[in-house]
Amino acid sequence: MTRSRPVKPVPVLPMQPRAGVGLHFSSLPSVYGIGDIGDSAQAFLQQLNRMGLHVWQYLPVGPTAYGDSPYQPLSAFAGNEMLIGFEPLLRAGLLEPDELLVLARLNRASVDFGQLIPLKIALLEKAASQFEHRASAELRSGYEQFLQQTRESWLENYALYRTLKTLHREKPWPEWDAVWVRREATALSRLRRDYREQIQQLQIMQFFFYQQWQDLLQSAERLQIRLFGDMPIYIALDSADAWANPQLLRINDEGLPSHVAGVPPDYFSDDGQLWGNP
Repeated sequence: MTRSRPVKPVPVLPMQPRAGVGLHFSSLPSVYGIGDIGDSAQAFLQQLNRMGLHVWQYLPVGPTAYGDSPYQPLSAFAGNEMLIGFEPLLRAGLLEPDELLVLARLNRASVDFGQLIPLKIALLEKAASQFEHRASAELRSGYEQFLQQTRESWLENYALYRTLKTLHREKPWPEWDAVWVRREATALSRLRRDYREQIQQLQIMQFFFYQQWQDLLQSAERLQIRLFGDMPIYIALDSADAWANPQLLRINDEGLPSHVAGVPPDYFSDDGQLWGNP
């Protein structure tokens, strides 16, 4: 006789009306060039609480590429490094206040991503490079747990993919050298050895995002504010997910799709739309 597994109850949205706001994290005010999921978001949660609002729709938060579209993320699992807050890194001793002065010159009324991205990435890489020597024992333990939970499922593939994307001047992975497109084992082993530091920094930055995200979730739960996200309908072709799992998609050995997602002709487009997602 076989036993059926117990069915877990499906969580449902509350029936009573809830007022809320739609706002991406990047639009929050910040002295560091862009809103973030650290202190910027924590302060906004307090503001929502004072206003009696109980829902915050924040839209997608995945890492973006050319064009900065959140609906063509480089990973369905990773967080956008641009949304990592600096204040928690300062409190952890991973950066010094004077190191952030370079961001004070940025426009606070709008975000110039072309100017911001290289500055912020350089600072995050510095914090990640100092993690091993400056992080507390508790923080290092949290990082090890994060690695155990994510490395095999998505984190290592994401770090390898981002490293290779940088080496190929940010070109989409189907345009990389064939050994990388086909993920040849010998080539990947060489990459892990030769770019160990860069790969580790990418993983630590994802830990920064994860830690701040967990803190935000806990604060929202305490204030009874529902964080309401959004996600792409399909994964992007130029993503760590497609690169690492081509067998799940309609793409050939060169990484080119035979079919892409889109919508048929409608009121907005006589010819329909092709989105490019495999």
